[in-house]
Amino acid sequence: MENKLNSYHLPVTGKNILRFAFPTIIMTVFNTFYTMVDGLFVSNLIGTDALSAINLTAPAIGLITAVSGMLATGGSAVVMKKMGEQKEREARQDFTMLILANAVVGAVMMTLGYSLMDKLLAAMDLSPEIFSYCRAYLSNYLIFTIPILLMYNFSLYLIAADKSRLSLICTIAGGVANIILDYLFISLAGLGIRGAAVATGLGYSITAVVGFLVFCRKKNLLHFQKPVFRGRVLFHAATNGLSELATALVSGITTLLFNLAMLQYVGEDGVAAITIIMYVLMFVSALFIGYSYGVAPMISYYHGEENHEKLKKLISFSIRFLVGASLLCTVVSILATTPLVRIFTSPESPVYELAVVGNRFCSLALLFVGLNTFASGMFTALSNGVVSAILAFSRSFLFTVASIQLLPVLLGGVMGVWLATPVAELLGTIMAVALLLKYRKRYGY
Repeated sequence: MENKLNSYHLPVTGKNILRFAFPTIIMTVFNTFYTMVDGLFVSNLIGTDALSAINLTAPAIGLITAVSGMLATGGSAVVMKKMGEQKEREARQDFTMLILANAVVGAVMMTLGYSLMDKLLAAMDLSPEIFSYCRAYLSNYLIFTIPILLMYNFSLYLIAADKSRLSLICTIAGGVANIILDYLFISLAGLGIRGAAVATGLGYSITAVVGFLVFCRKKNLLHFQKPVFRGRVLFHAATNGLSELATALVSGITTLLFNLAMLQYVGEDGVAAITIIMYVLMFVSALFIGYSYGVAPMISYYHGEENHEKLKKLISFSIRFLVGASLLCTVVSILATTPLVRIFTSPESPVYELAVVGNRFCSLALLFVGLNTFASGMFTALSNGVVSAILAFSRSFLFTVASIQLLPVLLGGVMGVWLATPVAELLGTIMAVALLLKYRKRYGY
C-alpha cells in the first residue's frame, strides 16, 4: 500500500504538487480539443452555419457533461476519503457501484435525448438548414452517451488511483483519434457534421475502454469488486458533485442566453463569433480545471487523513499558483487574439471582426476563472458539496444571467454581452474569497 500511495505520502511542495497535477492539466486541455477540433473542422470544411449548430446543441450536450461531472467528481471525493480512512474494501465496493450507476444513468439519458430532440429543436425556431445541422450532430452524438459518462469517470478515478499518466495517455490518444477521424469522416467520407459527432464519440470511447480494462485488474489501488448498494453513498456522491452539475447545467443555459443575445443584437454572425470566443476561453479555462481536478484527490485524501499541515500547504500553494497563472493567461489571450480567431475564420468574414473585438474583452474573465474553479473544486474535495454548489451556481448562473440581461441594456448593445462573463467571474471571485475565509478554521487550511 505504501508504494501504491507514494504520491500521497510525498512532502507537499510546489514541485510535487505540479508533478501530481500536470498530467491532469494536459488531459483536460486535450479533452477540450474534442470540442475545439470539431469546431475547427466544421467551420473550415462545412461553414459557419454548421459551427453555429454545434453551439446551439451545446445545452443538450451540456446536460450529459453535467451528470457525468457530478457523479465523477462527487464519487471520486467519497471513494478517496474512505481510502484515506483506510476503508479500502468499502471504497472499492462504492467505486464499482458508482460506475454501474453511471451506465444506467447514461442509458436513461440517451433514451430521453432521442425522445425529446425534435421537440426541443423545433422550439428554437431555427432556419431549416441550421435545424438539419443540429439534428444530424445531436442524433449521432447521443449514441455515445454511456461511453462519455464512463470516460469522465474513469479519467478522474485513474488519477485518484495514482495512474494520472495513463489517464493522460488515453486522453491524448482520444484527442489525436478525434483529429484524424474528423478529417476522414468530414472531408474524405463526406459525412459532414454527422462525421464530427461520431469522431468525438469514438475519441471519448478510448478512455472508457481502457479504464474498464484497467479497473478489472485486482492489483490496482482501485479495482472492480462485487458492489454493495448503499443509497447514502450514491446520494452523497450526487450531492457532493452538485457544483459540477450546476456548472455544466447552467453552462448550457447561459450558452443559450448568449446565443439569443447575439441573435438580437448582431444576428447569426454573432452566434458564430460567440462560439469562437467560447472555444478560446474554454481552452484556457481547461488549464485551471485540470489543475483543480488534479489536486482534488490529494485534498480528499489529506482531509480523510486529518492531515491539516499538508492540507494547508497544498491549498496555500494552489491559490498563489492560480493567481499568477491567471494573470499570464489573460495577457496571452489578449495579445494572441488575432491568430486565434484566424484559426476558425478568415479576415474577410463578417464574423472575424466581431470575434476579435469580443475576445479581447471576454479575456478579462480569465483573471478570475482560476481561483473560482479551484474554490468550487476544493469544497467538493472536502465533501462540502452544498457550499461548492452555491459558489458554482451563483457564479455560473445568477451572476452570468444578471450580467447578460442588464449590461447590454446599460451599455447599449453587444458591448454588454462581451463584458457579461468578466463581470460574472469578478462577482464569483468576491464570493469565493469570502467562503474560503469563512471555512478556513473548520477544515484547518
